[in-house]
Amino acid sequence: MAGGDDDYVYDEVTGEWRPAAELAAAGQGASEVRDASGNVLTDGDSVTLIKDLKVKGANQTLKQGTVIRSIRLTDNPEEIDCRHDTIKGLVLRTEFVRKR
Repeated sequence: MAGGDDDYVYDEVTGEWRPAAELAAAGQGASEVRDASGNVLTDGDSVTLIKDLKVKGANQTLKQGTVIRSIRLTDNPEEIDCRHDTIKGLVLRTEFVRKR
């Protein structure tokens, strides 16, 4: 049995148990995710939309000032995964949000 091979860590972003060595390697290359104002975003933050956004496929517009709670970071530092009351599986670009 090798030393660190049996260590697993729960990854809240993906919802999976992953090897600790894999998460450590992924963390080394990770870049900071920043909003339109340059503030660092983290999982669970609340953000506000800085402009009206038409949502593709939902035939709906999210208005400027709409608050989105409990964001999740994605593999792409320019996108965040979030939920809205009327839209499931919403992905927003960080250039259109500001941290609250």
